[in-house]
Amino acid sequence: MLRTAATAILGVAILAAGASAQNYSLNPLYGTVNLSGGFAPDPYVINVQSGGTINAAQTLGGACVGYIADAPDVRLNFSAGSLPLIISVNSSADTTLVINAPDGRWYCDDDGGNGLNPSIRWGSPMSGQYDIWIGTWGSASNASAQLHISELYSQ
Repeated sequence: MLRTAATAILGVAILAAGASAQNYSLNPLYGTVNLSGGFAPDPYVINVQSGGTINAAQTLGGACVGYIADAPDVRLNFSAGSLPLIISVNSSADTTLVINAPDGRWYCDDDGGNGLNPSIRWGSPMSGQYDIWIGTWGSASNASAQLHISELYSQ
């Protein structure tokens, strides 16, 4: 397995190399969303089940944690505007977030949002494809969660 060093920026792990288990070429479990800067409603919310059988700490290393699926949960095709892009999760469970962004890097967060919710923010977002995994911290159990895509708010 190829492991790379992670760089922490504002609590978000960024990994340059690809993961050995997460397969962004697979169809996303909860569909594809196409959004452009200034989209409404904001936040755009998708109901999902977090978790999977793959331990992100073992496949991605660094600060990436949580159990995720092989296929992405959601694919976001985003045409950036002048506002930030904030991808976050709202759940009563302890969830994590793993994103393969248009620059080919892996971005991970555990508790960067409110409470135990993860959140990743790009101040100057890239246009392109974001493949998003919502993990469950600590075990391969699934939990109800909401993925929030926003230019204004974090969960």
